[in-house]
Amino acid sequence: MTRIRVKGFKIWTQKKTRKDGSVWESRPYCEHRATGHKIDLQKKPLGSAEFFAECARIAAIAEARKAQAPKPGTLGGLISAYFQTEHFANLADATKRDYRKCADFLHPIRDTPVSAITTPLMSGIHDKAAGKIGWRRANMVRTFLSQVFRYAIPRGLIDRDYAAGVIPKPRPKDRPYANRPWAVEERAVVLERAAPHVRVAVALIMNTGLDPSDALKLTRRQIDGNTIWGVRGKTGHEVAIPIGPTLQAALDAAPAHDAVTILATSTGKPWTYNGFSTVWHRFKKKLEAEETVQPGLTLKGLRHTVATTLREAGLEERQIADLLGQKTPSMARHYSRSANLADRNRITMETLEKENERRSKVVKPFKKTVKL
Repeated sequence: MTRIRVKGFKIWTQKKTRKDGSVWESRPYCEHRATGHKIDLQKKPLGSAEFFAECARIAAIAEARKAQAPKPGTLGGLISAYFQTEHFANLADATKRDYRKCADFLHPIRDTPVSAITTPLMSGIHDKAAGKIGWRRANMVRTFLSQVFRYAIPRGLIDRDYAAGVIPKPRPKDRPYANRPWAVEERAVVLERAAPHVRVAVALIMNTGLDPSDALKLTRRQIDGNTIWGVRGKTGHEVAIPIGPTLQAALDAAPAHDAVTILATSTGKPWTYNGFSTVWHRFKKKLEAEETVQPGLTLKGLRHTVATTLREAGLEERQIADLLGQKTPSMARHYSRSANLADRNRITMETLEKENERRSKVVKPFKKTVKL
């Protein structure tokens, strides 16, 4: 079969597997690397004339936007200058993507002169963003602008942070909390029904409290004896997480593979965050349709689950924060200094193990909602 390649585009195949690991569906995907724009291959089949025409159209738009260099003394100029700072370069990949999306939202007003930027103008942009992309993303735009202004002030590009005086949008009272903790029943059914290569990933996040993106990136080198050594991608904070019996059993039962990462796909390749998210979303939707889990189940919710379980078990917030990597350590901390943290976390993990075991013993079948 001829492999199709298009410069500037990422083309890959996503496979769906059964419980035994066999593939029952294989679907291609295509995405423009620079902008993240995806092509609907159902409407424009891979390799067809329509497909290549769409690739050319997307590439042309990206090049045209790239050629439109922001003018000095404008909002676009400030944003461009911020993207060149060391601060932006050191941000987590997820935060960079979010900030790029904020810049895309602000693109239509990129030529706004710096002299016209005021707090009322920022407030109006914030309100418009809330109406178009929602309260959470609007607050992200506000945060992004504040960062842009903050790093532009010492360079003499603007005189103050005009976004600082804008009040963040409150979370709607009727909106369910994102990343809610998982119920014991939900944890049991997911571990029972998930494919082996997905089950070990969920078990790793469930028994460490790691952020999903950090868990997927863990390499074999980061396991030393019975401790996971790592750095939170979002904050750069070190974590030292002891491996308890439950997690060790899950790792031992995982499908064998040769990837450098601890977790891998059914084909033995390292997961991408988008790839795992897609597989997880389809699996979760199937369970929701069967009413074996409640809506709102997220992978990041497992991090909240760990924190909630430990808090309910009586542990102090500082102990929980140490395990989740929420302390502010020096980036130059050596493993010898982190060893003390690992010892303290070992006690924390023992509590989590015992509490999870106690709760699983009293688990009852998940009750389906009765539809009237």
